[in-house]
Amino acid sequence: MTKTSITIDGQEIPVKIYRERRRDVRFSFTRTGGYLRMPSQISEKEVKLQQAKFETWLREVMQKKPELIERFRGRVYEDGSTLTVGKKTYTIRFSEKENAKYHTAKINNDTIHVIISTKDKGHHLQKSIRQLISRCVGNDRLPEMTERVQFWNDRHFNKPVKNVRFKLNQSNWGSCSTRGNINFSTRLLFAPDEVIDYVIVHELAHLIEANHSAAFWKVVSDVMPDYKEKEAWLKKYGEQCNF
Repeated sequence: MTKTSITIDGQEIPVKIYRERRRDVRFSFTRTGGYLRMPSQISEKEVKLQQAKFETWLREVMQKKPELIERFRGRVYEDGSTLTVGKKTYTIRFSEKENAKYHTAKINNDTIHVIISTKDKGHHLQKSIRQLISRCVGNDRLPEMTERVQFWNDRHFNKPVKNVRFKLNQSNWGSCSTRGNINFSTRLLFAPDEVIDYVIVHELAHLIEANHSAAFWKVVSDVMPDYKEKEAWLKKYGEQCNF
């Protein structure tokens, strides 16, 4: 597997190229980017031809649905920028450090202090900044989220929950392991409280039913009968929930 990107309308779209045991060539696009899958035995000339076809295909997809590009743009942060997440507003402050190997960030009250390395510029810098800010906000909101998970678990599920964590995940809103580890995307923090509660209930329900069977949705609907309204909100406004 090779990771690369294709720039469309000034925005880099992540792409993964697979050469594997298969007979056909497949183009696909998901929340995390574009995918090109090819047989492992084809010639390098054919590889380049398929990559060119794939880029043309991806550009056509983006032209038909320009909102897909917005999924990857994210915000652009400057010194003094503010970020409202739920009911809380953060102020972003930047400082530079010569020859630093890494970018770092820490939060103090409602101010996020970001120290950036002068070695990084442009798109990659903003991507790193978004990840740092997401991590700070996630850490700040984790105690509240853990409390809400415990509330819904104690009230309806009574299952062991080992860990609750946040991460900047574009592919889903949450996940739950059989060991009781529950992860939430920090993007969820931009959603209304009742939608956040739905995702919590959804993940806790996986401690009873691991898949999305009819039995699983019965568990969810018993706890939250109007869950489909929350699903509809995520489908309609989910692209706007991003750092």
